Amino acid sequence: MTVLVTGSRGRVASTLIGLLDAAGVEVTAASKNPADLSPPPGVGTAHCDLTDPTTFDAALKGVDSVFLYAEAAHIDTFAARARAAGVDHVVLLSSSSVLAPDAARNAIAAPHLAAERALSAAADTGAFEATHLQPGAFASNALQWSRSLRSGQAPALPYPHSYGDPIHERDIAEAALAVLTEPRLRGSSYLLTGPESLDFTEQLAILAQATGRPAPHTVPTPEEWKASVAGFIPETFADALLAYWASHDGRPTPRTRTVEELTGHPARTFATWAADHADAFRP
Repeated sequence: MTVLVTGSRGRVASTLIGLLDAAGVEVTAASKNPADLSPPPGVGTAHCDLTDPTTFDAALKGVDSVFLYAEAAHIDTFAARARAAGVDHVVLLSSSSVLAPDAARNAIAAPHLAAERALSAAADTGAFEATHLQPGAFASNALQWSRSLRSGQAPALPYPHSYGDPIHERDIAEAALAVLTEPRLRGSSYLLTGPESLDFTEQLAILAQATGRPAPHTVPTPEEWKASVAGFIPETFADALLAYWASHDGRPTPRTRTVEELTGHPARTFATWAADHADAFRP
């Protein structure tokens, strides 16, 4: 089996590449900038820009399975070219946001939902099998606070008591490894969560313990926060984030045991993630 891993500069994809290589699976690391990759020795690279269909055929040549990031711009073309190349399984890194009632209208959820629907439609025609991984909040989202905390400043949290289910990127990668290498797991959608529901203040407290440094926060109004990020977060995404945080304000999120069912071990705690990444929050 040969697996093409797209988005190989991402945390999940780069971890998955190492896991596949260690398991003896032939893997190719793909990126729109393959020269920037540093895969394990012996792992090849490929140019695959999910926004540029002209790169698809060469990247897919000789590939059996694909780990695909949810870029919806040319998903129908990607599915067609994967089928033409003889790919028999596509694993999509989707999002739990697709399960929300307004997913099709939500700036964050919509691209993931479009990708899921396109791959499922292709799978229904017999093109290949499609498996959807639907993680909730990535623990690595906390890295957005790293610059502030390194400099002794307080991150701005318009909804400090908004809950999430932070999941370690390695757990997502191990779940992907399982569905890529175990045929009986193919063709389903898997909702992945961390083992705890934590609000932002609880996550900051855990980071403070892991780093031995204070982890304060400020509480701007939603309007103030939106104005502060206007230079680098599109308005539609900012609105979607605020709506998500507001909907989970003071409301613990449901959790699943899917990581354990797929990998054979419980999902890693946020404290484990914080210890693994503590240096990112230190000067």
